[in-house]
Amino acid sequence: MSNESRKSAGFKDRTPVTVARETLLDAVTPLGRTEQVPLRDADERVVVTPITAERAVPHYRRAAMDGFAVKAEDTFGASQRSPESLRVGETVTTGTAARVHTGSELPEGADAVVMVEETEVTGDSVTVFDAVAGGENVAPVGEDVAEGQTLYEAGHRLRPSDLGLLKSVGNDTVEVYERPTVSVIPTGEELVQDDPAPGQVIETNGQTVTQYVERWGGDATYRDIVTDDVDALRAAISDDLDHDIVVTTGGSSVGERDLLPEVVDGIGEVLVHGVALKPGHPVALGVVEGTPILMLPGYPVACIVNAVQFLRPALRRAGHLPSTEPPTTEAELTRKIASEPGTRTYARVELHEEDGDGTTATPTRASGSGVLSSVALADGWVVVPESVEGYDAGDTVTVEDWEWSQ
Repeated sequence: MSNESRKSAGFKDRTPVTVARETLLDAVTPLGRTEQVPLRDADERVVVTPITAERAVPHYRRAAMDGFAVKAEDTFGASQRSPESLRVGETVTTGTAARVHTGSELPEGADAVVMVEETEVTGDSVTVFDAVAGGENVAPVGEDVAEGQTLYEAGHRLRPSDLGLLKSVGNDTVEVYERPTVSVIPTGEELVQDDPAPGQVIETNGQTVTQYVERWGGDATYRDIVTDDVDALRAAISDDLDHDIVVTTGGSSVGERDLLPEVVDGIGEVLVHGVALKPGHPVALGVVEGTPILMLPGYPVACIVNAVQFLRPALRRAGHLPSTEPPTTEAELTRKIASEPGTRTYARVELHEEDGDGTTATPTRASGSGVLSSVALADGWVVVPESVEGYDAGDTVTVEDWEWSQ
C-alpha cells in the first residue's frame, strides 16, 4: 500500500495482536554469535552447549560434622551406659581417633565420624558414647556433584546459584549466546532532551525503551533524536542495520509527519501497520535487509504497551531466552473498564490491599495513551480480550505486572 493510500485508509483493518506478533517473530532469527564470559558476568545469560562437571564436589571425603574421625568398628557397642575409649591422635588407626571439623578432609584409615556431642575428651583419650556405622557423618567424593555429570543443557538461562555451582566444579568462564543488539531511534521534530520550549516535548520513549531492552536481555544503543525528514530517517535506519533489531519511537501513524512506514517500505517491507490493540494501534512492524524494524507509536503509554507486546518477545527469540508470562494478581475491579469489541485493551490499574477483603484494582485512567503518569504510577494492567466488551465494577480481574524482567 502506498503512503497516500495508507493515510487515506487510516486503520480500518487492524491486525490481531497474536497474528502481528507471530508475523514479527517469523522475521527474527535466533543469534548464532557466542562468547566466553567470566562467571561474574554470566548471570541471566544463555548456555550454548551442555555443561558437564570437570571435577566432583566434594573432590575428597569430608567430615559432615564436628567430632572425631574413627574406624566405625571401634565404636560398635558404644552407648551411654557402656562407652568406648579411644586414643586421640593425628591419624586414624585401630583404637585411635582424630579430631575433625565440618568440611575437613577425612583422615586416611577413617570411615566414620562421631559427633562431638557424643564424646568426652580427657587428656589424650576420647570417650565415645554412641556407635556409628561405616560412612556415617561422612560426605563421600561426588556426593554433591559427580565428575562428568551433566549440569545444564543448552538453552539454560543461568542464575546466581548456577554460577556458584559452576565455580565449585572448576569453571572460571562459560560459553553463552551474545546479547541481541538493539538500536533505539527516537523520532520527532518536537522532541528535545531537556529545557523544552512551548511546543517542544522531552524525549522519554527512547530512554524508556532502551532501559527495557537492557532489562529484557539485550544491549541497546540509544541514538540521538531524528527529525521528521524522509532522508534523515532513512539514513538513521540504514546506518543501524548491523544491529539485530532496530526500534523507532514516534512517526508510525498516518499523519503528515508520520513518515516511518513510508521510509521502511522504500528500503524494505512493512509487514504490519495497525494492530487491534489499545492504546497503541498505530504500531508498524517491518524488515529491512533481514533486520526486524519495530516502529512504536509516539504516545508514551502506547509505546510501552507495544514494546511489551512485540519488542520483548522479539528480543527473547533473538537471544535464545525462554518466553515467560508476567506475574499476575487477582483483584476486584472498583470501576468499570470499557473496551471496543475486536480490540485487545490494556487498562492501567492501581492495586490496593483491603483489610480482610482481598485486593482491589482501580483504573488509573480510562483513556489517554499520552499520559505517561497513568502507566508509571500504575501497578499493572488488565488485559481485556477482543471478545469481551469490558468489565464491570465488582468483577474479578487478572492484573499483569508488565515490569517483570524474567
